[in-house]
Amino acid sequence: MSWSASAGTPGRERPVVTFGEPEGYDERGRGLSLAGRVAPRTATAAACIVLGLGLIGGAVTGGWIVDDGGDASAATSFSSASGLWHNVPVDELFPRTVQGTGAGPGGADRTWTRIAVAPAGGCSGAFDPLLRKALAPVGCQRLIRATYTDATQSYVTTVGLLFTKADSAGMTALAKRFASEHLDRRTDLLPLPYAAKDTAAERFGPHQRASWTISVLTDAPVVAYAVSGWADGRTVDTPQPAADAEASGATTAAAQAGLGNEAEGLADRIERRLRRNIVGTATEKPS
Repeated sequence: MSWSASAGTPGRERPVVTFGEPEGYDERGRGLSLAGRVAPRTATAAACIVLGLGLIGGAVTGGWIVDDGGDASAATSFSSASGLWHNVPVDELFPRTVQGTGAGPGGADRTWTRIAVAPAGGCSGAFDPLLRKALAPVGCQRLIRATYTDATQSYVTTVGLLFTKADSAGMTALAKRFASEHLDRRTDLLPLPYAAKDTAAERFGPHQRASWTISVLTDAPVVAYAVSGWADGRTVDTPQPAADAEASGATTAAAQAGLGNEAEGLADRIERRLRRNIVGTATEKPS
């Protein structure tokens, strides 16, 4: 830092006094210029500054390295998820029995038993036309589905995992659109059930859908969903989104029967298993 203010010119009435450079003393008592003592201290201070800047720079660089590693890990997880449909056994993604602790109305426990698994295939015949159109931007790599029934075999629920062809940006864009346009709540954009013959879901067709949920994942190229209904084949005029059917005070037949809980609870458990498999696959080391 430099000072720019001037002291002025001394007048005649005020004598001009100059001060010599202050002195110190060496080990023999001889006079020693203060400048000679300041120089080493200045050099030491400069060295400390350089060292400090080096440490700070190293810390910042280290932070960048950690951040890059996190991004790389996320990218690896996203990439590995796309192949889970054929790399992971069906019992890992759709277990024969799923426990839903606290998943029922009022926090009641639920147990779902798998009664049918659809062959892995494309998306044809799996969604209502408008939902298929809404999902078109992310593409359809493979669709896997399974149908479950509750412990009393009163309800049936089809749960599905759509593996898309999209990258992370594409999935994020689709998720934002579903959220902003409420596409997951429109009754003309529903997934279709998988009604396997000779099972409790044999009469579970398009007109039997009572409640549903759809989740667009952004950390994996997957759209997860579930749709539920009665096992006795009764028709439903107006399906209700699971979030509405689970709401306090909901009085629709689907809400009173807990079909919103069936769809939401089962979809949530299957999605959790999917994420665990993504983490396990991404961290596996080649043999």
